[in-house]
Amino acid sequence: MSRKKSKPLDAEFVMFDVFYEDGSRTSNRRVPSSILGGLDGDEPAREAIMEQDRLIAEKSGRPSLAITSIARSGKPTVEKTGKEKSGRKGG
Repeated sequence: MSRKKSKPLDAEFVMFDVFYEDGSRTSNRRVPSSILGGLDGDEPAREAIMEQDRLIAEKSGRPSLAITSIARSGKPTVEKTGKEKSGRKGG
């Protein structure tokens, strides 16, 4: 008897990194993939994460922090080093 393959988690949820105004960051926040896409792109994820933060703040008794930005987890980020690498040697 063959084994049934499971669905990848990527199909159900998308993971996001959340950056807050105090400089802190949370990683791998789960957002249902069904609410993403379309003309709004990842903007609905911000609303879902804000709702998650509100519920966490209610339970912990601490106020939630303001979100400055969100980014999909695992996406490469561009480092701002001031130097750009060229593909040539000696230059």
